[in-house]
Amino acid sequence: MRKLVYLFLFICSAVSCSSQKMNHYDKHTIQPWDKNPRFWQYEGKPVMLLGASDDDNLFQWPAEMLVPHLDNMKKIGANYVRNTMSDRRDKGFELYPFSENDDGRYDLNQWNEAYWKRFDFFLKETARRNIIVQIELWDRFDYSQKNWDANPYNPNNNINYNKKESGLKDAYPDHPGSNRQPFFFTTPQQQNNQLLLSVQCRYVEKILSYTLNYDHILYCIDNETSGEEEWSIYWRDFITAVAQKKGKNICVTEMWDDWNLQSTSHKRTFDHPERYQFGEISQNTHQTGEKLWNSVRWVYDYMEATPRPLNIVKTYGSDNGRHGSTEQAIERWWLHLLAGAAAVRFHRPESGLGLSEFSISSIKAARKIESLVKLWDLKAESQSLLDSSRNEAYIAYKSDRVYLIFLPDGGSTALHLKEAKANYVVRYINPGTGEWLDKRPQKMSMAGTTQFSAPDNNEWLIVITKQ
Repeated sequence: MRKLVYLFLFICSAVSCSSQKMNHYDKHTIQPWDKNPRFWQYEGKPVMLLGASDDDNLFQWPAEMLVPHLDNMKKIGANYVRNTMSDRRDKGFELYPFSENDDGRYDLNQWNEAYWKRFDFFLKETARRNIIVQIELWDRFDYSQKNWDANPYNPNNNINYNKKESGLKDAYPDHPGSNRQPFFFTTPQQQNNQLLLSVQCRYVEKILSYTLNYDHILYCIDNETSGEEEWSIYWRDFITAVAQKKGKNICVTEMWDDWNLQSTSHKRTFDHPERYQFGEISQNTHQTGEKLWNSVRWVYDYMEATPRPLNIVKTYGSDNGRHGSTEQAIERWWLHLLAGAAAVRFHRPESGLGLSEFSISSIKAARKIESLVKLWDLKAESQSLLDSSRNEAYIAYKSDRVYLIFLPDGGSTALHLKEAKANYVVRYINPGTGEWLDKRPQKMSMAGTTQFSAPDNNEWLIVITKQ
């Protein structure tokens, strides 16, 4: 009977691939903005998604930890979190989704209700605060190396199957990037492991039984996968079919591991707007400066015919981590924002800044700028309007109206205006503090070339608006 159900769902998913563009989202649902599909709308209004949080799987946090964290985000204007459905016990309080027997083994046919109560509570609390949640269904790091030892799917840890029946081993010591874990090869177009796939489908259906009750959820299949395309397509089609059966359209993407956005793996997303409603390019934050900027601009040009939101749910960088410095994290976050990203979030510690002094200041600064300038009205410029050396200045603008310049290392730049002389208001804001330089903005009459200099060698943004 279960096989017939999944066959039906798969048929439904095939229909959904061709029909989703003809269907309409509910007006309250997070979805590409109908007036500019490179950005998001929620509750019928365009919205910039800015985020910073201290963990990748916040749904696992007990209420006494979660609620203050969400309140602190809301207070500073953060409205975007990442939530991997990850169960590894990094902090000791994490739960597994399945019921544990007295002998310490799990029954994959029985749920751990405490796990699902935490998940639903997380969804309710984020919805109350209008915080958009980007869920990753699978995190490859849960299924390899030391995390596999305690994982309920490990044949040693459950009563439902053994190694021979499941095709799974005791250990997978290689880094998950090697993609040798059969757990990610179960679908019909891969190894067609029906036993394991049925357990996976049941788990994903359980997730959807909660998330489809809400309108603030985005879906990503994996965390930085280097897996086969067939795996991603199967799960995209599966969750879309389940959602549409319940009368909902959802937005789905995949996060590929390749740092090069021009790679064939990323084109699996970029080339299929009928399948993936937005792009997830977090791995671009392994780049810096001009290379990062040019990469995201390349994606925008590549998707010109089928524009969709681009999300960066992980901005790497922290002086305490190994993926770049704190200064690089701030620069990466702002470069993506100016380059036209629809959602940007600081990654969790230690690989990112989390919800910290530095990330809070950047989000505050972005919201203050947003009170003057709507970022979705601006066009990122490939430097023809500026005179600057390599990685000295970046600009997004609306001709003859607004110019937003980012100076990652202080210094100076010259802005070339083609329009007739006009009066402008010039403001400087410091991403490191989230504060304007002066309470009274400078008024200038500008035409041709105008020189601008940062007050010091830190990051600065210059907001130039026409009077």
